Amino acid sequence: MLALTRKKGESIIVNNDIEISILELRGDQVKIGITAPKQVPIYRKEVYLQIQKENEAAVSAEGLTALEEIL
Repeated sequence: MLALTRKKGESIIVNNDIEISILELRGDQVKIGITAPKQVPIYRKEVYLQIQKENEAAVSAEGLTALEEIL
């Protein structure tokens, strides 16, 4: 993991086309802005993990059985 220190108004660039900016600091919260191409999906980690979990369930044997019952 790369750990960087940034101040409000400063940014980092990832892969030449993704910019992550520090918008606001309030107590222990940091508000960030992300500018990226539309084809780059961006999720909060907890949402991303839930999507992965649901995708894994959909391809499991139980998920396939449920799909067969629908069809």
